[in-house]
Amino acid sequence: MQKRILITGATDGIGYETAKALVELGHHVIVHGRSQSKLDTVTNQLSVFGKVEPVLADLSNLDAVANMAYEVQQRFGTLDVLINNAGVFSTPSPVTLEGLDVRFVVNTIAPYQLTKTLLPLIEKDGRVVNLSSAAQAPVSIPALMGETQLGDGEAYAQSKLALTMWSRWLGEMNKTQGPMIVSVNPKSLLGSKMVKDAYGIAGGDIKLGAEILIRAALSEEFSQAHGLYFDNDIERFSQPHSDALDDAKVEAVIEALETFNTEMKKG
Repeated sequence: MQKRILITGATDGIGYETAKALVELGHHVIVHGRSQSKLDTVTNQLSVFGKVEPVLADLSNLDAVANMAYEVQQRFGTLDVLINNAGVFSTPSPVTLEGLDVRFVVNTIAPYQLTKTLLPLIEKDGRVVNLSSAAQAPVSIPALMGETQLGDGEAYAQSKLALTMWSRWLGEMNKTQGPMIVSVNPKSLLGSKMVKDAYGIAGGDIKLGAEILIRAALSEEFSQAHGLYFDNDIERFSQPHSDALDDAKVEAVIEALETFNTEMKKG
């Protein structure tokens, strides 16, 4: 049965490979990107294989995230799967105009806001798949709030743990009524642009990352993975960083994230 699947950061890397495979499987894929030209190119490339539609937004801008969520609501009405794949490790401008760290905004805050806003659109047996990482470090709430600055590696690791923390919290909250929400480490040091830019290495086959995201989105194996963490480095469900299992620390992250939940703009 065809599913409608939204993938953020789908114009290159793991996101693109995931989108391509899902289109080839016959699903209706909504590809997100922040560059209109890249989005047009990818849409044209993948439309040869099936139904593809684009949505444009800069996820480092929370107003743009709100507008994207509203656009998805208006254009599509329902979703079966949301894959929060977009991520940032290093950038020439690591601080947004609002004074926030880009890594926290794109890797943590934007997917949180997007997920919470789109939850009413997602079918009860649907899924939210959040791209986490093996790189996880204790979250500094002042850094999350933009009050202190971090280096690239630390900001990335903290943002990914924060993502994993809210995935567990929101996943367990929706355990009885759905959708299923899971966080996934797609495999360390895959050959994405992020890895090449950050570490200067070719990296592994990014199709391995796409394959696990597709399993998380579609397979029976993940149907009851509410709030869990899948580590593709060891190819099984596993424990995330211990802070993700600490209710008090998770609550502190959620409280911080909720401060960004201003009323969603309507165009």
